[in-house]
Amino acid sequence: MPRSLKKGPYVNPRILKKIHDLKPGDKTVIKVWDRACAITPEMVGFTIGVHNGKTHVPVYIVENMVGHKLGEFAPTRKFISHGGKMAKEQAKS
Repeated sequence: MPRSLKKGPYVNPRILKKIHDLKPGDKTVIKVWDRACAITPEMVGFTIGVHNGKTHVPVYIVENMVGHKLGEFAPTRKFISHGGKMAKEQAKS
């Protein structure tokens, strides 16, 4: 279920503080473990390293991402194709 409109979106204040301390156009990657944090307009133009359980995936924030969660842009599972011998033979031809 979505969060209550009365409460507003969840934004970690520590992340916002780190962004406010950086200068606009700074290429520093901000490491973040908080995947549930919503993306706000203040984050646009910065690169945030979102943790996927193993590493930090660098995510460059653009305007279209505002309102989404940080975790949506750092997949946690790696897809390995289906099939066995038949799939390999079909891929060769």
